Amino acid sequence: MCSDCPYCTDFPRYLKSVRNPLKAAQIVEIPLVGCLPPCVIESKLLHPLRLQAGGSVLAANLALKHGWAINVGGGFHHASYSDGGGFCFYADITMAICDLFDKKAITNAIVVDVDAHQGNGHARDFANNENVFVFDVFNPYVYPHDREARQFINKAVHVNSHTTDTSYISELRKQLTQCLENRQNLTPPGFDFILYNAGTDCLFGDPLGAMNLSPQCIISRDEVVFKLARDKGIPICMLTSGGYQKNNAHLIAKSIENLHSKNLINLGIN
Repeated sequence: MCSDCPYCTDFPRYLKSVRNPLKAAQIVEIPLVGCLPPCVIESKLLHPLRLQAGGSVLAANLALKHGWAINVGGGFHHASYSDGGGFCFYADITMAICDLFDKKAITNAIVVDVDAHQGNGHARDFANNENVFVFDVFNPYVYPHDREARQFINKAVHVNSHTTDTSYISELRKQLTQCLENRQNLTPPGFDFILYNAGTDCLFGDPLGAMNLSPQCIISRDEVVFKLARDKGIPICMLTSGGYQKNNAHLIAKSIENLHSKNLINLGIN
């Protein structure tokens, strides 16, 4: 991983700690997990989550090759290189970006996080990295209330349960466009890579996001971000992150279908 990132030294120590059932129970927020044997936690919880994290790293590399990629999973934005929380064990956003830096494949990256919750994990990881810009649209009235990590967000857009579909899309388009265009005036200009953390827990009825966006708003949101990426010529990697309703998977599928129909991605099907 990238030599100027503490991920390289601290993450291995953290990896060992999550094998402890009590630590795993703390992160997943289910006390009974602390009573399970480590072998069960490894096979039923940690291993599947590592596969998702690996998928994020793979997707980031594929995005540079093809212009876009989607990992239907990952987006563990509450995890940092040294700790986990909020159901997030592995800092896949940090891992994916650091992998590209280590390969000298990119110079500047932007994390566009639209999950309902503040992405405090990667914000902490890249706090002192001028080559990573953190753009976060989140509800400040729900978990994690990490005020220290908020100072590491380069552009924070606050939303809440009263935010309408129209105002959400308008503000997202305005603020993200401004951030992408402002970067053109710096040296080196522009971003080489967009890590798009596209949580669907801002959907109406989500028990944890406490927001009221419609399914069509989520679909439009993804379209806005992918269209900006295409117009600016920036490779984009999408992770699906949080979402705690039965219809989230269907909504994600419909959004991907819409991106294909709008020629923003090519799924290789008619």
